[in-house]
Amino acid sequence: MAHQQQDSITNAYLQKFRLYETRSNFYMIGRSKNRSVWRVLKIDRSEPAELNITEDSTTYTEVECCDLLKRIHDGNKSTGGLRFVTTCYGIVGFIKFLGPYYMLLITKRRKIGVICGHAVYAITKSEILPIPNSTVQPSVAYSKNENRYKKLLCSVDLTKDFYFSYSYRVMHSFQKNLPTHERGHFLNETMFVWNEFLTSGIHNQLKNNLWTVALVYGYFKQVKLSIAEKDFKLTLIARRSRHYAGTRYLKRGVNEKGRVANDVETEQIVFEDVPEGCPVQISSVVQNRGSIPLFWSQETSRLNIKPDIILSKKDHKYDATKLHFENLVKRYGNPIIILNLIKTKEKRPRESLLRVEFAHAIELINKDLPEENRLKFLHWDLNKYSRNKSTNVLALLGKVATYALNLTGFFYCQVIPNSRSEELFNGSRDDNGGHCCLQTENNDADNFKTVISHGSSGVSGDFSFKPPKFQTGVLRTNCIDCLDRTNVAQYAYGWAALGRQLHTIGYIDAPVIELDSALADDLMRIYEKMGDTLALQYGGSAAHNKIFCQRRGQWKAATQSQEFFRTLQRYYSNAYMDAEKQDAINVFLGHYQPQIGKPALWELDSDQHYDVGSRGSNFFMEKARLIKRSLSVGNMLFDGNMLCDGSSAIGIAQKDEESEQPYPDKTQGDTKALSESSPEISCESDSSYPRYTNSASPPQLPEECPNSDRIFYNRDSFNCSNFLDVDWLSSSGNSCEDETYERSTLVGSPIGGQSSDNVMNEMCTFASDSEICPTVKAQDGRNPIGGGFSDRFAEWVTHGDMFP
Repeated sequence: MAHQQQDSITNAYLQKFRLYETRSNFYMIGRSKNRSVWRVLKIDRSEPAELNITEDSTTYTEVECCDLLKRIHDGNKSTGGLRFVTTCYGIVGFIKFLGPYYMLLITKRRKIGVICGHAVYAITKSEILPIPNSTVQPSVAYSKNENRYKKLLCSVDLTKDFYFSYSYRVMHSFQKNLPTHERGHFLNETMFVWNEFLTSGIHNQLKNNLWTVALVYGYFKQVKLSIAEKDFKLTLIARRSRHYAGTRYLKRGVNEKGRVANDVETEQIVFEDVPEGCPVQISSVVQNRGSIPLFWSQETSRLNIKPDIILSKKDHKYDATKLHFENLVKRYGNPIIILNLIKTKEKRPRESLLRVEFAHAIELINKDLPEENRLKFLHWDLNKYSRNKSTNVLALLGKVATYALNLTGFFYCQVIPNSRSEELFNGSRDDNGGHCCLQTENNDADNFKTVISHGSSGVSGDFSFKPPKFQTGVLRTNCIDCLDRTNVAQYAYGWAALGRQLHTIGYIDAPVIELDSALADDLMRIYEKMGDTLALQYGGSAAHNKIFCQRRGQWKAATQSQEFFRTLQRYYSNAYMDAEKQDAINVFLGHYQPQIGKPALWELDSDQHYDVGSRGSNFFMEKARLIKRSLSVGNMLFDGNMLCDGSSAIGIAQKDEESEQPYPDKTQGDTKALSESSPEISCESDSSYPRYTNSASPPQLPEECPNSDRIFYNRDSFNCSNFLDVDWLSSSGNSCEDETYERSTLVGSPIGGQSSDNVMNEMCTFASDSEICPTVKAQDGRNPIGGGFSDRFAEWVTHGDMFP
């Protein structure tokens, strides 16, 4: 009995807390869900510059805990006694700017889903409390900056798109939550834990995380669906990486550590709906999106809705690109399948610059890899085929997804909820910073089938058990922003995978779901909502869902109007609000840490920590001065005054060799940036592909890559792949003129027939400087969009999907 009680205490986790204060300390009382375990945490309030946290090693009962609080109150009566502060549901973390430490708490929560009995929550309300008592006054000299940093931190809205679980490692996929020989490797992986920096102080002192929650940022949705009169539960999870995180134009490409912008892992989990006590079949599949892993950028301007793409040529050996794919292999295994959806042919080379360079990088990387581990790729211009009404883009992408699924597989297992469920799904937390993981009776994944097949205690009847399946490798999808086109492709992958998942579970006879079925429509709506959420986080507006709208048969004029307003919303968010949003992200993630005597974040012309754009009264100059920003080490610094004779800027690397060179073993080589107006590229003719005239051997598109598997190459469209036949895939292509993917028109309006790009450029041309180019950061707290625009319009730009 004593042994069982000790196991219960060890496996318990705390999920409800009460905070009390005396003049000298905070006392936090935490209890388990069943109220069997009570613990006490003490936080020192007498030292403003240091964080001192002590955990009482004693496990109390409820009565013992009440008695302890009474004694604390009696001992502090001379200074006011013990006072109740708030009820909370976990510590988000601790942070210090120029003055005292602050504590961030979750004060309200709501359940948004359940995974194998483990609840997943979103934050409804949070609170930030200073640690020192009121007698410790902050320095008046720094109070103004202190309040500004605090305001920046609070602008990260924890009630939007953050989620957590006390007992399930929601930052990991279902497959990684199962014990394997690699369990130790994944135990401390915090790539998707956005409050890792905020919790580092308490974790370092306590060596556990009983008191904190791990916040994941992205998307979480759980719904009940049905097919053939059988119900199942579908969970769609998006996890956004905290590495190289930020906003659309301030985070592009890859950094020197191989981390890419807009890196998001998407997991689709299917749970069989069965009576309580019966074995449940579970399947999950994971895919990935992320910016093109090259050193490239776009400089946002208030007078240019479509900035040039500027490609750096410093990383000649693609070392950062190699690091990125090596990281993907560590996370998912081989094969890595690249689905590149950017344009392959353009009258003026923009996306196609990256297309050529990316193909060349993959070719060079594959030369050094054994044949079985080479990167699989498909370069396929989604924009070209989406304009052809006779082309079913989703069906074609579904075929690509089928090929990818054949290569990677997907995860499947059966779980028996029996009397030993505590061992099967262990809710304990480890002592080295990790949260609980799903556990079986044996830590060997190869024996998992044996455990579920013979662990029939408490289960009656005959059940047919299937061997587990595991996913090895991943499909990585990208376009330019990894938002609009990418989300369409990710839906197609989820649609193809769902057919296989339901077939494996035994719900359907064939591993295919009809694209015109109600279930496919339900799934599309979920992916569409996920795409909108991720696009708002990174791009500032909901996603352009033209293909989804067409699929639903939405009125064309309504679709065009929606696309136009989303283009408008994204433009204003990028031009006026992203700089401050990036500052807030950098502070929250700890990429920038304020120090007394150092320049404030908003005083920096460039940020050497993690891309902070410059601000100030001269932030924009008269003639479309570019936002001055520093890319990650290995990228280029651009001078805002460097303007060419036309409307585009030519960026040239101007870095100090000793302090800025990312790869010291390389020669400097060509450091010119490629843009639409670069002298290296001739844009005078109507040629649909960039023509290099003044550089050393630029990357070319090979018809055959001798160091790769067989290359399927389409000469007319420049689509190519080494794992499927692109002529077969692209057989229904067309010869329409190239257009912008996000183009939309307003039928019957005064600006009908014009693209949204032209409309916005004309608005910028005719608007006065005071109307279209106000200061980015309004110091008086008014809306940052400024003159000529109402508060209601500013609110829509910040939060709205459609203008009211």
